[in-house]
Amino acid sequence: MEKDINSKSNRLIQEKSPYLLEHAHNPVDWYPWGEEAFLKAKAEDKPIFLSIGYSACHWCHVMAKESFENDSVAEVLNKWFVCIKVDREERPDIDHVYMSFCQTMTGQGGWPMSIFMTGEQKPFFAATYIPRGTNDGQGGIISLATQIHEIWENERGKLLSSSEEVVRIVREHLCVPSSEALEKDVLQDGYERVIANYDSEYGGFGRKPKFPTPQHLLFLLHWWKEKKDPSALEVVEGTLKGMYNGGIFDHVGFGFSRYSVDERWLTPHFEKMLYDNALLAKVYTEAYLATGRVFYQKIAKKVITYVLRDMRSPEGGFYSAEDADSEGVEGKFYTWTQKEVLAVLGEKEGNWFSGIYGITENGNFEGKNILNLIGNDFEAILTEAMEVRLEEARRKLFEVREKRIHPHKDDKVLSSWNGLMIGALAYAGRVFEDREYIEAAKAAVRFIEERMMDGNGRLLASYREGEARLSGFLDSYAYFVSGLIELHQATMEEEYLKLAIHYTETMTDLFLDDAVGDFFLNSRESEGLVIEAKDIYDSALPSGNSVAAMNLMRLFSLTEDQKYYDLSRRLFIANGKRIREQPVGFTYLLSAFLIFSEGTSEVVLAGNREDEQTREMMEAIRACYLPGTTVLIQDPKRKDEKGRISGTWREPLGGKTTAYICRNFSCEEGITDVEALRRSLRDD
Repeated sequence: MEKDINSKSNRLIQEKSPYLLEHAHNPVDWYPWGEEAFLKAKAEDKPIFLSIGYSACHWCHVMAKESFENDSVAEVLNKWFVCIKVDREERPDIDHVYMSFCQTMTGQGGWPMSIFMTGEQKPFFAATYIPRGTNDGQGGIISLATQIHEIWENERGKLLSSSEEVVRIVREHLCVPSSEALEKDVLQDGYERVIANYDSEYGGFGRKPKFPTPQHLLFLLHWWKEKKDPSALEVVEGTLKGMYNGGIFDHVGFGFSRYSVDERWLTPHFEKMLYDNALLAKVYTEAYLATGRVFYQKIAKKVITYVLRDMRSPEGGFYSAEDADSEGVEGKFYTWTQKEVLAVLGEKEGNWFSGIYGITENGNFEGKNILNLIGNDFEAILTEAMEVRLEEARRKLFEVREKRIHPHKDDKVLSSWNGLMIGALAYAGRVFEDREYIEAAKAAVRFIEERMMDGNGRLLASYREGEARLSGFLDSYAYFVSGLIELHQATMEEEYLKLAIHYTETMTDLFLDDAVGDFFLNSRESEGLVIEAKDIYDSALPSGNSVAAMNLMRLFSLTEDQKYYDLSRRLFIANGKRIREQPVGFTYLLSAFLIFSEGTSEVVLAGNREDEQTREMMEAIRACYLPGTTVLIQDPKRKDEKGRISGTWREPLGGKTTAYICRNFSCEEGITDVEALRRSLRDD
């Protein structure tokens, strides 16, 4: 029997998270994470059922429909457990800790995540998706919950002993220092291990499911530039082309889905996440700058078109995600029958378009078609006339698709993911000389500064419907600072560098583990979890520690302040043993360590920032691929301005704007000729 889900609400009705609100009318008596739930569990001597997911998660929807909207399941869970629901995007700290438990106990992880634990937050059973079961509730979650209740009542010692042991193991894994000095050879080892897993047929790494892993690609691009290793660039280009050709890219409305369920990149898990598109926009922009191939520029611009069109709030912040499902069916919004395509484009044009994008009568996904270019060397065959023709057809399909019922949009704004998008927009705006991108990045910074701060001027993590909440996490600060640094590099406006310094100082005060040298995920002022969370590994997202390491190296380069170098050195050492054992899990951090080990690189322009020669030199610098290199303008008119934060001052020569190319703050002879600067940068 299914319950009318609109008949009654539970405590989640008071929440702001779209994911939690989706469960606010479940018959399960959900609590949000908080003291009320834990006190109830202790007072009533009940274990806790913790369910973690997110709004764009397909299997989270399946479990909700099958189980959490079902009276029989709710009756069992409500009778014997205190039930807590968590949005993993709002609470990455809780998600990280319990994902570590889940992976330790089961060997795998994913969402929805299902945890049974004590009122002291110590888990004794973990799983991901659990079916409701068949045969009138026998098997599945009802059977499992019943068994756990019986053991809790009759053999509780076993459960408590199990929970203590798993907490010990995970605490040792997450919290015990693994300090060891890193040497340069870890970079070579990391590079070799990454490319060893490369799929030379379709691009990407491993088989299936296949994820974009942009941090791998960024590391390989930086390695290629530093070491002139052509294999690194081949892997990057093969992956970027493979992803774009596949169905993981939305060829009608643009943007990338979360991952592909097959090795060819054909069938995506259709949800679209802001962070994937931010990181991939950055990768494709870097690839364009590295290779000069306009093909990558066009893809980067398509990704940004999607984000600015569909993911930007009226106030300037960026939404979190779009669902995989519409009308309860995964991928329904995105897929087409050949008949539908022919009806929109006409017989002749429709058949031509179908031949290019792999559209057939039988389809390639549950009787329908995911548009793709697999098997086509699209970059080679695309002519200007063909591009115009394809764009006209795409536009017609897009206009028809817009009339469909759209997937649900998770419209909460996360300061962390917005930081990534700010950085991607600023970088692309600089490279493509696009003011719209720069202004969008500035607007997002203003949004966070004006709407996502507490009374003490500290970052808040999440915003929705006029209310910001939850103290910022390490990722909130590290990602936002990375965006601010990128925006400073795009605009040369000192205010963004000052903000980056300010939030780095706050981050260090709140999150630094002074004893070890890396950063906690939660601030020292936050509520305690059963284990102090540290996010170290780069997974779907680069870890806050990895991004912090990159920020610190760039701030050291921009300010010459030794404390940033010292902090980054300690951070590399703090997990040196783990990095050496598993460098593939730290590729974003390895990009930062590459700068650390090879030495910082700077280009300083000494001259009036409004002069034509200064602008020409800036254009020459922007046209070169210089990962890890920071740029500063030192205007003589501002030399004595109070609050100047750049390091050693350099003077223009002969009254002309002068470029100084420096490594570790040791500079070559000044250059006053733009063409000479271009030659020097190309040779660098």
